[in-house]
Amino acid sequence: MVQVQAQAPTSTLLLLSLTLSSTLSTAEPARVLNRNFADPAIIQTPDGWYAFATTSGDINVQVAHSSDFDSWGYLDDHDALPGPFPAWVASDPQPWAPDVFQRDDGQYVMYYSAIPRADSRRHCLGVAISSAIEGPYTAVDGDGDGDEAWACPLSQGGAIDASGFRDDDGTLYIAYKVDGSALNTDDENYHPTPLVLQEVADNGYSKVGDAVTLIDRDESDGPLVEAPSIVKADGFYYLLYSSHMFNSPDYDSKYATAPSVAGPWTRRGRVVAPGDSSDVGPLSGPGGADVSADGTKFVFHANINNQDPSGGRAMYATRVSLEGGNVTFVNES
Repeated sequence: MVQVQAQAPTSTLLLLSLTLSSTLSTAEPARVLNRNFADPAIIQTPDGWYAFATTSGDINVQVAHSSDFDSWGYLDDHDALPGPFPAWVASDPQPWAPDVFQRDDGQYVMYYSAIPRADSRRHCLGVAISSAIEGPYTAVDGDGDGDEAWACPLSQGGAIDASGFRDDDGTLYIAYKVDGSALNTDDENYHPTPLVLQEVADNGYSKVGDAVTLIDRDESDGPLVEAPSIVKADGFYYLLYSSHMFNSPDYDSKYATAPSVAGPWTRRGRVVAPGDSSDVGPLSGPGGADVSADGTKFVFHANINNQDPSGGRAMYATRVSLEGGNVTFVNES
């Protein structure tokens, strides 16, 4: 996700209730939010770290905060995207996988996916703006008025999992998934699920040129690839992504590297896989990952019950090193 200097939030942190404290003293991931907090995306501010997550209960976009990346608190009863939603969004929006970054003018931009009125079986991407990191965020679109989805290729299954990236020259990009897996009806005729890259203007949402494909699923990925997150470190571009279905035991987090943001991308392997160790035991369904813009912090979700997502997906965190095209979990420095 994009991470830039932020202003202090306008609301207090009295809303926080600490759900779990964990010291990241080893290289293995730690469960830092012991509640349903799926598809986490992180951003650093002068006030510490914020994480945003998929809808849960009656909260459209969940928020958590940490002053040190070790101990995390959940913002009780706080919804970063409370609505009203624009005309293209269905009455039950079910927002997934939000991502937040800050523009040069200090405004925060949120990307989210929601169910469109045109097809309740799909999700499409929307954009929202706020002057405060924790919101509330107000919807806009490519023309700035919020009447249309930012990306909505319904014939290809829709679009989800938007994530921002700012390159060294200041150019802004949004990576997202064309959700062909929403069209799948059996286990033999999987549809394409390309991860694509769209350049955007300084406002964070006006498109510049056409989107380009980064990677697409292959047989080793099962039915899909999803949840892209891009970062640059040590002369390489790193693309983090998940494969397999979130509700399958094979869901994981993989990565690829490239010499430029548009590729070509070379698959490198898994970052975290089912059965890998954590501070609460072997991981189940570890995916939906995000990496900080400086390439040192890594979060993802995994099943709370260590079996399947029926009990919710908790947030895990660790520190990473990106060097020489490799991703390695490291101890706290």
